[in-house]
Amino acid sequence: MIIYSRDRFPNNLFANSNYLPNRHSHKGQNGKVLVVGGSSLFHGAVIWAAEASSLLADMVHVASTTENNEIIRSIKTKWQKGIVISQSTIPEYAQEDDVILVGNGMMREDNFKSQITNVKLWNEIINIKEEGRFTREVVYYLITHFPDKQYIFDAGALQMMDANWLTKLHKKAVVTPHQKEFQRLFGEDLSEKSLEEKEQIVKKTANKYNCIILLKAVDDIVSDGVRVVRISGGNAGLTKGGTGDILAGLTAGWLRHGDALSSSVFGSYIMKRTADNLMAVKGYWYSVHDLLSELPFTLKETLLPLG
Repeated sequence: MIIYSRDRFPNNLFANSNYLPNRHSHKGQNGKVLVVGGSSLFHGAVIWAAEASSLLADMVHVASTTENNEIIRSIKTKWQKGIVISQSTIPEYAQEDDVILVGNGMMREDNFKSQITNVKLWNEIINIKEEGRFTREVVYYLITHFPDKQYIFDAGALQMMDANWLTKLHKKAVVTPHQKEFQRLFGEDLSEKSLEEKEQIVKKTANKYNCIILLKAVDDIVSDGVRVVRISGGNAGLTKGGTGDILAGLTAGWLRHGDALSSSVFGSYIMKRTADNLMAVKGYWYSVHDLLSELPFTLKETLLPLG
């Protein structure tokens, strides 16, 4: 199946999705997302992911480095929908929240990629100084301690985790690799493959590891191991840094409203359609902040007719 961003989102595609919040719902009933990310090098990624999630979820808890938490607090006059928490409280919020997004802005280090990981106490993990090792240990801890949660793994998490960890989870996690991250995580090079070959490889891999794969490319490919959906559209403005973080955040925010496959397809579609809308006004020269500002209008034009 192919969905084009220039077309309306097909409202009969995923019957189980709740397109609009229930008018009688209360605070927190439309989704709570925990975003774990950031590092000494990357500051914006976790903020962009959290901002995107906050458009669709009632509550977003953001856990990053001490320095990044201060940066987030400094912009609270402009963005007030997120709640900044310390890394020490991540397990508490992991237990509470519906969706856990991990990896945006987190570091990779090849020295620790193949390191055998054993279950550690949380206070041991948050004192790890090597940031790549920290990423790996955080992902493993969350998977092994909270296997019933709905996860999205992006960016640094994809580059430091082992693919077979995904099979430990009781719900299919969403992984959002670009082609290099796909090769690093799953060991298969897609660069010279045709679109049709990529679809079959993504489907086979999603089935093998019991996950949802959202492969980011010119045409995004989403599969749960049974179904395959290709999302076509967007433009080269989406090659800018930060757009993948927004996509992961959108997908996380929507997961309370629909199943993991439809959430991944929806996130991809909304990103590409928003890029189309910005292209008409600004050409290729729009920014990550432009995307975040335009997203509510795209969501409105997409969801209100469906609801």
